[in-house]
Order: sequence, then C-alpha cells, then structure tokens
Amino acid sequence: MTGTAAKRTVAGRVLLAGLALALAGCTSGGGTAAPTPPGTGSAVATVDPAPQAGVLRVLAGSELQDMAPVLEEAKKATGVSVQFAWTGSLDGAEAVASGRADGKYDAVWFPSDHYLRLDDGGKAKLLSETPVMVSPVAVGVRTSVLAELGWGDGSKVSWAQVGEAASAGKLSYGMSDPSRSNSGFSALVAVASAFSGAGSALTDADVQKAAPSLKQFFAGQKLTSGSSGWLAQAYGRAEPGRIGALVNYESVLLSLNRTLPADAQLTVVRPVDGVVSADYPLALLASSGQRERDSYQRLTAYLLKEDVQRRISELTLRRPVAPGVAPAAGLPTDRRRELPFPGSKAVADGLLASYQNELRRPSRTVYVLDTSGSMAGDRLAALKSAMGRLTGADDTRGVRRFRDREEVSLISFASKVKSTRTHSVPEQDPQAELAAIDADVQALTALGGTAVYSSLEEAYRVIERQQSTAKDDRFTSIVLMTDGESNEGASAGDFKGFYQGLPPSEREVPVFPILFGDAAKGQLQGIADLTGGKLFDGTGSLEGAFEEIRGYQ
Repeated sequence: MTGTAAKRTVAGRVLLAGLALALAGCTSGGGTAAPTPPGTGSAVATVDPAPQAGVLRVLAGSELQDMAPVLEEAKKATGVSVQFAWTGSLDGAEAVASGRADGKYDAVWFPSDHYLRLDDGGKAKLLSETPVMVSPVAVGVRTSVLAELGWGDGSKVSWAQVGEAASAGKLSYGMSDPSRSNSGFSALVAVASAFSGAGSALTDADVQKAAPSLKQFFAGQKLTSGSSGWLAQAYGRAEPGRIGALVNYESVLLSLNRTLPADAQLTVVRPVDGVVSADYPLALLASSGQRERDSYQRLTAYLLKEDVQRRISELTLRRPVAPGVAPAAGLPTDRRRELPFPGSKAVADGLLASYQNELRRPSRTVYVLDTSGSMAGDRLAALKSAMGRLTGADDTRGVRRFRDREEVSLISFASKVKSTRTHSVPEQDPQAELAAIDADVQALTALGGTAVYSSLEEAYRVIERQQSTAKDDRFTSIVLMTDGESNEGASAGDFKGFYQGLPPSEREVPVFPILFGDAAKGQLQGIADLTGGKLFDGTGSLEGAFEEIRGYQ
C-alpha cells in the first residue's frame, strides 16, 4: 500500500467509526436532534449545528442504518458518538460541494464519493477519507427466472447478456433512481462502461456509443425507486412474475434474501465483464474543528480493527477492507474488474440527464392537489412554488423537473374534483409544455371542502382512460397533496373497496401522499399502505417533498 493510500485508509477508518457512533447515539434528548428518517420529504435532514464534545455530526446515506449495532459498540469503546443526518448520496454531494454542509457537519459517509470528487469544489471540502467496507453493484435474479434464461448458477453472466434478456422481454427488473441513489448511479455507470467498452475514464463519446444498448437494457426496468428500502418492499408486493430481478448492491440483495420466501429468493449475479463498487469512505470535512478531528481518528481506528471488520461483514454482508480479514460466510472472496467511472462531472451529469429523458421508460404521473378553502394564502403559494420548480430547466441531473416524454395530469379538488388537465412533455423542445404546466398551476384557486378519497378514485379513472387509449408501458404513480382531513365525498372504506376492485395493472399504481399543514397523517399513511406507496413529509419543505418523490416516479 502506498503512503497516500495508507493515509486515506486511516482517515476513512476514523470517519466510519464516527458515523457508526452517530447512528447509534442519536436521541431526541440531550440537546441533539433525532435523525430524520429517509424518505420523509426533506432532501437533507438537519441536525443541531452546535458542535459537542465527543460527537461527530455526519451527513450520510440511509444505507448505513444497518451499522447501528457496530456504532453503539464503537461508542462504548471510544467515547465517540455519531449524530446522523440522512440524505441521498448525490443530493449530499451537492450539499457539500455548494458549502451548505459547512459548519453543520463534521464528516460525510456515503456509499461512494466518486460523484463528489468530480467537482473541484466538493473535493476541496474533504480533508481526509478512508474506505471502510466494500460492496459491488450486482443483479439479483429470481432463481426460477435464472433457470428459464439458461444462466446456470449465474457465475458466467455478462452485462451484455442481462441487456439482451431485458431487451427481449425475458427479464424485468427494478433499480433505484440514479439521480438520487448511489446504487442506481453506480449501476448506470457500470452498464454504460460495459456497453461502450471504455478502457479508461468514461467520456461523452463513450456514452453516445453505448446509448442504443442502454436503451434496450432499460426497456426491462419495470420498477423504480428513490431508495433501496422501498425498492425491496415494492419487489415483495409485485404480482408474482412481474419483477424478475433487482439491480442493487451485493450486500442489499444478500440481506434481502434473509426475509424473502423461497419462491422469491434471488441469485446474486456479479457480471463477469466488471462492476462498480461502493467502498463506503468515511470522509472528514475540512471545516471540522480539532476536537472533531480527534474524535474522527479514534472512531476510524476502531472501525478498522480486524475483529470489528469481521463484525461489520457478518452484520451487513459487505466485504471487509482490512487486509487478511475474511468476508462473512456466503460472500465470495474474488473481486470483479472495476469498470471506469466518468472522467468529469459534466460527463456524469450528461449521463444522468440522458437516462432521465431518453433511456429509461417514460413516466405517467397524476398530481391530486388540494385547493380547498384552508389552502388559501401562504399554503397555496407554497404549493404553486413547489410545483413551479418541477417545470424549471436548470436541473442538470434531471432530479427535479418533469422529464421529456412524461405525461403529467393535474387534478385540482376541494369538495369535489374541480378540473383535470393533462400535458405530455415532448422529447424535443419541452420548454413550451413545461410553461403550460406552470400556467395551470399558477391559476389554481382555493375554495371549498376536502374530498380526498373521491378525488383519488378519479385519479385512478384518469389512469385507466390513459392506459386504455395509449397502450403504452410507463412508470405510473399518483401524488396526493392535502393540508386537511377528508370530510366530504367517499369514505376511507369506500375507497378501499374501490381500490380492491381495480384490475391488477391499476392496483400496481402507488399513491405517494404528502403530509402538509393540518393533514390527517393517519388517513394519508393508510392510503400509502393500501396502495403500496410511501408517505412524505412536506411540513418542513413542500418543495423538498415534491422533489424527493421524483425518485419514485
């Protein structure tokens, strides 16, 4: 190991330890803020900005929640407590690069810092780092599907074979959104590198060369998600046979098998032509103080101890980084070739934009928007601002704005449905249609009661008409925003009966409710649970909630 690599390893050890402790030590007492669960609406959860002795404030990817037991043990051994704030890896990278993390956090811990280091400003924010554990992106194929494809035990499968099976309609899969999730981003980079044959840093020319194969590959994607956790839940809920595989970290797939029934078990395929791996570097921020740097050193030193590395591998099913430490039982000891990463942030952002607007299956999204009397004033203004941002053209990663080829329906409701307007965003020159969507949003007015369930029923009818007319295959979802409790029209029981009577293709359409104002959380959670959706919290930032949902559409 070179001197630079050794330094990086030591630094990473310290940072990882701090992160682990933060997760284990977060409580609502003692003047510190409890972590905000991922997927609750805020793009970046906030913590108490005041530094405390023996505490590392860490901005982290939610995947690291499985480190809680190790971090609790680290706290007892080192006296260092880690205070987490959760965010998506790419959102977190932008927060660091922009300086928004300065003074709020002492360290960051994402599955990978590749994207962050593509930005000169982001790279300058990192004082030191060290990988803590490793997990490559892989393809978990339902064992029965593996046999149908004739892939044997999966040990000789290439990305090209996966792409051919997806293009031929023989393999359907789920993958998280690469604009939000590092596992999705790593998978996108892996297939782009494999299909282009790039031997060094991925370029725009490589991406263009790979584009036809990439489009065929993504024809097989039937499930998307902003997080690995919801992706796994959706896989379990899907109609038998609809989803044949998941693209995710090796560790996630192996962990998922611990809970899946026998007929849904996944065989982990590690493509022979190479992978992109997450090495979970714990990185100390340059803005941290000396006290936090000392805590970081104690924590990372603990996390890289051989016995702790074994414990991490057994608990998380990630591979250890410490030399001589064997991975947990069931984990292979070999390493696939690492595929090249984009050579610049511009190439990475271009690849992400291409995925969102050209490569992936298009979206159909129905927004059910509360315009009852209680929305008058600031609340309606907040709704218009949040929806207006979705029409902006200044989004290089495709995280926020409506995508090219997306079908967007706006249902305004109060005591009953007021209006339904549908827009199709064209692949070429989408600005005029985006402006038309914004005009419809800005024209909303607030008056009347709140008929949530009746309006949701109308949303499903809109989708039924659209599916029967277009005969296309889209990622389809409903977004519900309300600031109150349903007090008119259909009841919760009525809606449940209506939903259960829908054909299977429509029952697969999830509702993503947004909690806002005085909304009844129980009603909204019930809607999310019934339809297989997810509740988002817009009470702190309605814009953040709308933007976060984009990863699930």
